[in-house]
Amino acid sequence: MILGLGGTLAAQSGPPLDPTLAARIRLVCFDVDGVLTDGGIILGDAGGTRIELKRYDIQDGLAIKMLQQAGILTAIITGRESESVALRAKELAVDEVVQDIQARKVPALRRILERRGLDWSEVAFVGDDLPDIGVLRLVGLPVAVGNASFDAVQAAKLRLQKTGGAGAVREFVELLLRARGDWDTQVERYVASRSEER
Repeated sequence: MILGLGGTLAAQSGPPLDPTLAARIRLVCFDVDGVLTDGGIILGDAGGTRIELKRYDIQDGLAIKMLQQAGILTAIITGRESESVALRAKELAVDEVVQDIQARKVPALRRILERRGLDWSEVAFVGDDLPDIGVLRLVGLPVAVGNASFDAVQAAKLRLQKTGGAGAVREFVELLLRARGDWDTQVERYVASRSEER
């Protein structure tokens, strides 16, 4: 492991996460733009209907499924409203989805925690920019992607090497599950589930 900006841990090789901290995590929450995507959006118009397109990384999606398979809840909290996000969240069966154009992420996550009976210390949040800082300062495991802003990195305990939309989510999930001693088991479980005749 190496130190990144502000003394945060930067993932290099091996699990830089404390196994005790990793074992405490019961919910992993993701921002969208700049985390699940590269932060770019494509806006268009089709017959007077606004269209917004985003590109998602397929390995990140599989990582979210691995979290769920390991019994960890997943959530998306984003400051934009997009049908693309709703579609991707439904496709991945994400447990909680909040799209708030005012980017009030702390109250949104607080409601999820109350509903699920969880504590802030049991949450990992993966973010990249200013709207994420409030949440990053409160959760037990604040994570910044490789392309995160300086201020977001300062609020994080872990800075990933990979960037949003290009494997950052997969990198984090693998680090988390390895620190929990669960990665290899979940890989084998996944492979077995895809090797059975239906």
